[in-house]
Amino acid sequence: MFTKDFQKDDKKNHTIINGKINFHTHSSFCDGKNTPEELIHSAIEKGFSILGFSSHSIYPFAEKWHIAPNEHYHYVEHIKQLMQKYQNEIKILCGFEVDFLPPYSQLQVNQFEDFEPDYLIGAVHYVSNNNGYFAIDDSIENIKKGITQVFKGDGKACICEYFKTQREMISTGRFNIIAHPDLPRKRNNFLHFFDETETWYKEQITETVRTIAKTNLVVEINTGAIARGIMNDVYPSQYFLEKLYEAKVPICINSDCHNAPQLDAAFDKAQSIAKKIGYKELIYPTFKEEFIVKL
Repeated sequence: MFTKDFQKDDKKNHTIINGKINFHTHSSFCDGKNTPEELIHSAIEKGFSILGFSSHSIYPFAEKWHIAPNEHYHYVEHIKQLMQKYQNEIKILCGFEVDFLPPYSQLQVNQFEDFEPDYLIGAVHYVSNNNGYFAIDDSIENIKKGITQVFKGDGKACICEYFKTQREMISTGRFNIIAHPDLPRKRNNFLHFFDETETWYKEQITETVRTIAKTNLVVEINTGAIARGIMNDVYPSQYFLEKLYEAKVPICINSDCHNAPQLDAAFDKAQSIAKKIGYKELIYPTFKEEFIVKL
């Protein structure tokens, strides 16, 4: 559990980085628009010190936005080749953004150990029950259909199941960073299927933060919705971030990049939000070391 000083993991090396870092980057291996090398060129131009690749994975399964199961080895080998090629210009890391969808994907390191990832990002994109499942960040029409068919039109039940699944991931998964922890907000401006100001919703956040605070996980501030013009705000919300800060949970900033020009989208805004809440640094963890950016 974290101390009042945002205690770092003493088992790892800590390196202070002066440039930009992004650990949440999608390439043409999954649903990104650019090749890894194109993204590296963009990162160098934008002054990044570290770029981490994180292809969507639900290994050994896949939907259209995931890296194909038989492409995992190729992906890792390709990124390793680029690490060597650009080692004098930028540090490259290789990871995965792994979907937690029990019992199909449990987010355990042993599922990925053959690929030797530098880090894993844990994500909940799907909500499910006995009636089926759907992606909570899908199109407006598909989310509306999912809430109707899977949750019988009960938006509150859907959101509670989302946070319950996330808490299960946090408690049982083996990974480093929690992705966009309040992802259902993405389409709520259009669908209005829950109210962030209601007590039950805030209680879900409080319980989730309490679960996170018992771990060594880092929560990302994700600027992806701003980059894609879906919201004018980051994940998680300011209320969520305030609760994370009160619980001494460390954070990092990631762009969830799917398009090279968006590698550092809204980083200034995200840093401003973090500093306003009280954060003094960002922590980017791998399985072996942690990189620190002072705010």
